[in-house]
Amino acid sequence: MYHLTCITCKTVYKPEPGRYLCDHCDALHGTLEVIYPYENMIVNKEFSKSLGMFQFQKLLPVSSHTPLDDYIGGTPLLRFDNVFNQNVLLVKNDGMNFSGSYKDRASIIAINKAIEEGNDHIFCASTGNAASSLALLNAHTDIKTTIFVPKKIPEAKLAQLMVAGAEIYPIDASYDEVFDISLDIGLEKKWYTRNSAVNPYLLEGKKTGAFEIIVQNDYVVPDYCFVGVGDGTIISGLCKGFDEFYTLGLIDKVPKVIGVQAEHACTLKKVFEKKPYIPIFESSETIADSISVGNPRDVIKACHYLEKNGGKLIAVTDDQILSAIEQLAQTTGVFSEPAGAVTLAGLLKLQGNEIQPDDLVCLVITGNGLKDISAVKLQSVKTYSKDEVYDYFEKRLK
Repeated sequence: MYHLTCITCKTVYKPEPGRYLCDHCDALHGTLEVIYPYENMIVNKEFSKSLGMFQFQKLLPVSSHTPLDDYIGGTPLLRFDNVFNQNVLLVKNDGMNFSGSYKDRASIIAINKAIEEGNDHIFCASTGNAASSLALLNAHTDIKTTIFVPKKIPEAKLAQLMVAGAEIYPIDASYDEVFDISLDIGLEKKWYTRNSAVNPYLLEGKKTGAFEIIVQNDYVVPDYCFVGVGDGTIISGLCKGFDEFYTLGLIDKVPKVIGVQAEHACTLKKVFEKKPYIPIFESSETIADSISVGNPRDVIKACHYLEKNGGKLIAVTDDQILSAIEQLAQTTGVFSEPAGAVTLAGLLKLQGNEIQPDDLVCLVITGNGLKDISAVKLQSVKTYSKDEVYDYFEKRLK
């Protein structure tokens, strides 16, 4: 019911086991996209606001095989009136996912695909969220999990890996270097890969966030959708998801997708702003570890999808991200890790210029704040004796 097409040269491939990239293009230009026979598909507004992502089975490249499938996705879409100078603000909180991040949507696709193809080993490289997601979601299967991560992975994410029983290799290297090491080893050993961009099916899981935003908002399409950007796969997924619902006639327009990067980790933004799209490699440094990527692997696909969508990429400072974490929590109760809070920082940056109060805006929160508390400046808290507490409140009552 689908085929694979190279994003650059448009060569068509059958979805055979082991097919990840185009034979004719380099790894960055040769990423593949999953194409369905849209003209022959009949998809009605038959979806539930509360069910998980596998309710979109007709638009997924894999069947359900695990007992966890029904519990991935279906995360809340929160609505707030008159906050942050917006008449209405939507917050898609994927920090409520199984492992606490948006990456569960891709991991469950990879695991089911590995099961379908008869694999006994799966691996990935990650700054933390993809790794912990894969380890936890795959813990109950007979497939072995091997994880490669930079040694500076946040402790909470490392803890998830350890309790899940994954084979972990923390490496004294950047994420981009770890990514290459994982491919050198994993593909040589013929393990199944859950690496972003290399595996074309991961994006299919990530696009389901776009489906849910539309369904949960009663098919009322936001004007803007903000999301944090690292490798480029999540923003590609959102663009593709919105576009597929539009192609199938379920909506009459698509939201403009705004990708937000950290100021010192905005490689994809630089590539997008100059055509033709030529990948560049840089060092990256930001408190938002989940999007600290200097060699984005889905750069070409992300640029093409974002161009078609009409969206853009912007950059914010680490200070703006830190402030946004607190503002978001204090206003909505949503505690986001830095890579999710960049969306609010991006919204505040564009307000009064591109974004107006009556625009319907959706922020996609890709990770729970408890995944990385190191970015939050914990203030020293005075400790009181019991008598001091009673004295304090007695004085206030008087």
